[in-house]
Amino acid sequence: MQVDPRGPRFAAGVTTVILIAVLVTGSWALLAAQAVVFALATVFGLRYAPYGLAFRALIRPRLAPPRELEDAGPPRFAQGAGFIFALVGTVGYATGTTWLGIGATGLALAAAFLNAVFGFCLGCEMYLLMRRFTAN
Repeated sequence: MQVDPRGPRFAAGVTTVILIAVLVTGSWALLAAQAVVFALATVFGLRYAPYGLAFRALIRPRLAPPRELEDAGPPRFAQGAGFIFALVGTVGYATGTTWLGIGATGLALAAAFLNAVFGFCLGCEMYLLMRRFTAN
């Protein structure tokens, strides 16, 4: 499946804002909600994730067609990695292990920020590296 590369970048921007709010408030419930968003994108695909639906309904109709599409595999893998960090962070906050919540959320925030601002998808690069090493 192919996706408009602007969609995952939009999702990374929304995720960045959510994760900043988590770090400011320490809300494990907000981080758990973001974990659900990551899980939906991982299991059902980027097109059916909440941020993907919002992009397709609200943003994409106002843009020119994309110059090229990209494989959905790497960004979907990145969503799975985000899910793991959000889950660990949620457990950290919910159990009172605040340093774990802050650390996991901070790492997820760094990855989302890199994608939103610079178009560098850290999870996508991890996916490609793993594919190179497992293909041989």
